[in-house]
Amino acid sequence: MLRLEKRPAPARGWIIGAPILAVLLTMVAGGLMFALLGKDPAESIRVIFWDPLFDDRFAGFSRPQLLVKAGPLILIAIGLSLGFRAGIWNIGAEGQYIIGAICGAGFGLAFFPSENPLIFPGMIIAGALGGWAWAMIPAILRTRFRTNEILVSLLLVYVAEAILATAATGFLRNPDGAGFPGSRNLARHPGTDNPEIFAGTGVHWGVMTAFIAVIAACVLLNRHILGYQIKLAGQAPRAARFAGVNAARLIILCLGISGAVAGMAGLFEVAGPAGQISIDFNSGYGFTAIIVAFLGRLHPVGILLAGLLMALTFIGGELAQLMLGVPAPAIQAFQGMLLFFLLALDVLSNYQVRIGYRTAA
Repeated sequence: MLRLEKRPAPARGWIIGAPILAVLLTMVAGGLMFALLGKDPAESIRVIFWDPLFDDRFAGFSRPQLLVKAGPLILIAIGLSLGFRAGIWNIGAEGQYIIGAICGAGFGLAFFPSENPLIFPGMIIAGALGGWAWAMIPAILRTRFRTNEILVSLLLVYVAEAILATAATGFLRNPDGAGFPGSRNLARHPGTDNPEIFAGTGVHWGVMTAFIAVIAACVLLNRHILGYQIKLAGQAPRAARFAGVNAARLIILCLGISGAVAGMAGLFEVAGPAGQISIDFNSGYGFTAIIVAFLGRLHPVGILLAGLLMALTFIGGELAQLMLGVPAPAIQAFQGMLLFFLLALDVLSNYQVRIGYRTAA
């Protein structure tokens, strides 16, 4: 008989090796899925992971896009990881991303057509405040009425999507757009745009903020009392209470930080790559960032690497759709396999497989 026996302490080898093994298993399972769809599995994996970086036909476009795609994933995942470490489960970053984009874009459009250089910093603040305010709804309901922040934050995503549709077709619609849904193009107007800092690299202010967030999270978790409280609350909640950690304050702080950075990510996206508020502006970054956070082991440097890997699957997946005709849902299933295998292998870091019957006491 096979049974799981809890380890005295988590196995360090499995903790380090599980993400790598999860990626390899995803390639194998994904290759089987592509074969069932009538595609060459080896060619499909090569197009997704190799061609965007090393094929001269695509690398000139794909390499800058790697940072463009990775920026919001890393930024959102860093915010989520702080809460996840503390046992606070914000599943609604997608909604906070949307509301941040709406608030930031609304601030910029309020001053249109001014080109004042202070407008873009104001948009960043407005985006952060929008995401923070949206995250405060599950935070306050959790601390005051003991509701489940998972359900509340997730359901608020659908409310945010409804507000996004209303903004694109109503109060933020371009008055010169001949009735078509969507706001003015922020990326084409100096003062509200988020251009590349270094031409041809894909590095805009959102990517720079993501790198800064990685460094700030490392400092917070290793050199600040708040980081100690976050880790203690997640690993030993009872000990955290005895140590005087204020659980309500921690919930508000973690949800507030994750909401603010998600809102900033939305603003950087709407002022840069997306360019405008549209009905289909949300691209699932908030949900994908959950995979990035766990694939990176909730560690800032791990999240940085996981964000780049997930961005590669986005770009490679689009390339596979174009070159091989792989269906878009298959690419989404391929990305979901990463989280599935990681969570499955994560069990082995805390449990070991035993063969035979348990000896009676």
